[in-house]
Amino acid sequence: MDQPQLIQERSAPPATLVIFGASGDLTRRKLLPAVDSLARHNRLPDQFALVGVARTPMSDEQFAESALGGRSLSEKRQLAGGIRYVSGGYDDPDTYKRLAETLDELDAQRGTSGNRLFYLSTPANAFEPVICGLDGAGLNQAREGSFARLVIEKPYGRDLATARELDGVVHAAFDEANVFRIDHYLGKDTVQNVLALRFANSIFQPIWDRSWVDHVQITVAETLGVGTRGGFYESAGAMRDIVQNHVLQVLALALMEPPASFGGEGLRSEKVKLLQAIRLPTDRDIADAAVRGQYTRGGTREELMAGYREEVGVDPLSRTETYAALRLNVDNWRWAGVPFYVRTGKRLPARVTEVALQFQRPPHLPIPTSQLTELDADALVLRIQPNEGISLRFGAKVPGHSFRVRTASMDFSYDQTFVEESPEAYERLLLDALVGDASLFIRSDEVEQSWRVVDPIIEHWAKDRSPIPTYEAASWGPADADRLIGRNGRKWRNSI
Repeated sequence: MDQPQLIQERSAPPATLVIFGASGDLTRRKLLPAVDSLARHNRLPDQFALVGVARTPMSDEQFAESALGGRSLSEKRQLAGGIRYVSGGYDDPDTYKRLAETLDELDAQRGTSGNRLFYLSTPANAFEPVICGLDGAGLNQAREGSFARLVIEKPYGRDLATARELDGVVHAAFDEANVFRIDHYLGKDTVQNVLALRFANSIFQPIWDRSWVDHVQITVAETLGVGTRGGFYESAGAMRDIVQNHVLQVLALALMEPPASFGGEGLRSEKVKLLQAIRLPTDRDIADAAVRGQYTRGGTREELMAGYREEVGVDPLSRTETYAALRLNVDNWRWAGVPFYVRTGKRLPARVTEVALQFQRPPHLPIPTSQLTELDADALVLRIQPNEGISLRFGAKVPGHSFRVRTASMDFSYDQTFVEESPEAYERLLLDALVGDASLFIRSDEVEQSWRVVDPIIEHWAKDRSPIPTYEAASWGPADADRLIGRNGRKWRNSI
């Protein structure tokens, strides 16, 4: 009898991870804990090294200890003796000269084989000087049999024009195959479960189209305000910060055609095709298809939340949107005529990310209306966070002597079904980049297609000088959003 084939767990090859912006918040909160976890789970080889680069002066030991809140990376076998720190300006050629010397030293001492992964965890205005600095020092050129890869955080440009300008800088130094544009949402197991649900189960495929689906809702809601990020948020807003990347990436995964395979470029090519099929909004359409809002004071007397314009770093007369809701149309064979409602906002009543497919109602109900109590349309809900899982909503008979029907649901919960520990998104994506698997990263043409969708709306709002609609903190957004979805008798899933 054949033995079942064991799944080969992935691990990183010999390499040096170089983090630019090593003294920053993202490095401290996400990147170094991800490296620590990869080491604890034996995903890193002994021939691994970590180099931090930033303007802040710091020793190797301080970088290892302070960045992880006192936990010492040097206690890990894979990292002992393999941590370095290079301080210097991102536009200073001497910084890259000293970095090159450090990398050569680690190749000799650690056996990292000349493999380098450069991670740009810096503000966006530092991307160009860092890339040009790597190019000037020849660090973008890998030796034969080795790799030199670039990981770039968002925001990738402020619009289509600046994204293309950044691409020009990137491609002057790195081939597209070695560029990994990161969106941490794609590293979440529950986002990847959208793919598993769609393509590992035959029962859903026949109903995943316009014949059965009435509409789709995608919600990315946050309970927090902008906090200390007011200055950044003033230049971004909800459209640039969330819709252009997170929301459209989730939408593409949920709606795209089945790829020929998950390997190579198949997955990313199907996402691009879906984004290309989104109907571009015109000035005339935007007033009916896009809603913005900004939170004001709200909450309770005991817990009164400040309005956006009262936050640190925010212009008291700000017109930046903290809420955005859109109705999108996808002009392809599968989805023609199905409206897609997406929304995101800060200071909403619940923290939730979900995709909900609401199905069409039966063409004829032989059951008298008086016997239908609280019966909603059937729906399939993919919960990405929190309470990660899937719910299938349907009508069922209420126990008793009379024949009454109301809504019930079947639920799958990640934490109750699986005992395996789910890795953090950055942990998964760091390992993917080290291995060279770009499936969950954003390709250049994906960036362009995403900006192509949101640019007309951002430009329209910038020209519109009417007062920005507002909503109280801890409410579900401006009244205009309810009117947006309510024109055809639909409503938002607010009882989440």
